[in-house]
Amino acid sequence: MRRWIFRWARFFPLAIAAFAALSAWARAGGGENYASGHSHESSSSSGDGGDLAALVLWLVFQHPAVGIPVLMIVVVVYVVAQRNGATARTQRAFDQREAGQRTQVSAVDVVGWVGALKSKDAAFDLLPLLDKVKRLFLDTQAAWGKRDLTPIRPFLSDATYQRFSVQLKLVSAQGVRDALADLAVLELQLIGLEQSDWFDTVHVRVKAQARDADVPAGASDEEGLAAAKRAPLEAFTEVWTFVRKPGAKTKVGEDLFQGKCPSCGAPFQGGAANKCSFCGAIVNSGNFDWTLSGITQGVEFTRRSPATAGLADLRKADPALNLEMLEDRATLIFWKWVDAHSSGEARRLAKLASAPCLTQVDAELAALKAQRRQKVFLECAIGASTVRALEVQDGFDRAEVEVRWSARMGIGPVGEKPPALPTVPQRWVFSLVRKAGAATNTSNGMSTHRCPQCGGPLTESTAPTCDFCGAELAAGDRDWVLASAASYESWAAAERTKPAATGAPTTPALASASPITDVEERQRLLYMMAAMATADGVVDDSERKLLKLCAKRWSVPWANVELALGAGPGLFDRLVQKGSPEAEAFLSALVEMALIDGKVDRSERRMLDQAAQHLGVAGARLEELLGRR
Repeated sequence: MRRWIFRWARFFPLAIAAFAALSAWARAGGGENYASGHSHESSSSSGDGGDLAALVLWLVFQHPAVGIPVLMIVVVVYVVAQRNGATARTQRAFDQREAGQRTQVSAVDVVGWVGALKSKDAAFDLLPLLDKVKRLFLDTQAAWGKRDLTPIRPFLSDATYQRFSVQLKLVSAQGVRDALADLAVLELQLIGLEQSDWFDTVHVRVKAQARDADVPAGASDEEGLAAAKRAPLEAFTEVWTFVRKPGAKTKVGEDLFQGKCPSCGAPFQGGAANKCSFCGAIVNSGNFDWTLSGITQGVEFTRRSPATAGLADLRKADPALNLEMLEDRATLIFWKWVDAHSSGEARRLAKLASAPCLTQVDAELAALKAQRRQKVFLECAIGASTVRALEVQDGFDRAEVEVRWSARMGIGPVGEKPPALPTVPQRWVFSLVRKAGAATNTSNGMSTHRCPQCGGPLTESTAPTCDFCGAELAAGDRDWVLASAASYESWAAAERTKPAATGAPTTPALASASPITDVEERQRLLYMMAAMATADGVVDDSERKLLKLCAKRWSVPWANVELALGAGPGLFDRLVQKGSPEAEAFLSALVEMALIDGKVDRSERRMLDQAAQHLGVAGARLEELLGRR
């Protein structure tokens, strides 16, 4: 017995550390943000941890039949907790490092950008702008916590406002709300300027920290604050993007922060229309002052691509066509699309979608209702909305807008608690159309949720017409409306079946988003590969080894792949249907990745063979895809 005790005695220091760590972990709050990355050493001598450790030691020596099993449990729990904590800390550290790299700029760049703005607006000063960003940041967090966006509505583009509104609905549907404590802005930095004929765009990096917790929707402010106080203090980096029309002037003391119209300086009382009652200016248009047009996580921030296919051709007929307004409109439509699907009410898209598109969405949701099932969107967030291609087709201007987003998305019974869902990175194409020859109305600017005929704000009614002037909105006569929304694989498969003028299949217009140069696309493809490997319920050693090899070669963090591996069987079937054109499009992207160095080695060939088998694509088709490259 004594030898048995001393054999276990080497774990005593570990047991003491385990109790200290677990005690500190409990005091830190727990939840999804339990691992803050801060050292627990300062708590290692705390009374509760020391007392518990002493108790275990006493049990081991005095009552080994009880004490040794307890010690074994403590050791196992400690190892698991440390591994999980290390993984979470590592991922956050990776994200922060990636955000730092993506948002890094030189002082010379900043001086140049400020000079470019001053050349048009002599009163422009960077420090007051950063002060306003800080104030808006803090006001936004406060408005979010109170679930009332009214105070910040005039500062937001219509798409940004729609984003917050829909996200609040999704959070409320879960029966929870966010609670924040110890919020502080650590640093503000101008990290970019883009200038076009229609808008100046500035990107401001916001480094901040806060304690964040989910609490029941009915919890009081005091209860929410108490819960947040128990959460760990976490740092994060975001990029806030603002737009303003070239030629707009800084008016010191006469802007929305002082409660004045940025156009005429008269008192501004607010209101859903965001319109000055004295001069009629739309205050969130970006035509008179900076308007918040987007918020991007630092780890996802990318700078605008220099060229968009077809833009120059469409500008010949519509010189005012600009990507800033078009992408804001697309983002607005995206959030309305999410709202329609999550609520099960297709008519919420009635003012922004064509009749065929609305009919299709309605049919999909009706089929789910007949089965007493519903779509579930949890933690939905958008990474980027980018116009990839523009063309004229069958009497309509057509814009292919790539939307990168993520969500815990699935289908579950109506009225029941949503199932546990993994967060899935998504790449979709939203196809927008308007009648050829329609002209962009720049007077509304970034206020893109308005009637193109009378300029009135679009209401939440389910009629496809303007509630003020009766103008038809869904036909796309004067503004962009949604024609279709599909995953990239579905869209690419459909594009390949379209005959070109020569009669041959066309090449998808989004080829510029190649996985070879696109980090996010490589991550998404590998995530889908991992989900595919779990389709049969078992991931063997060879599959795991192959995924690790791909992660290393494609520079994708292994922690991201593990998320998909832990999702369980069934995830991939919800993303891509076996034996479908979408499956072939996915395999084609994998072939492109395998041929990144001009050849396919043995490991890559094994990966492609396994993928083709999982996807239900014939081996002959795989050979054909390899031969085309």
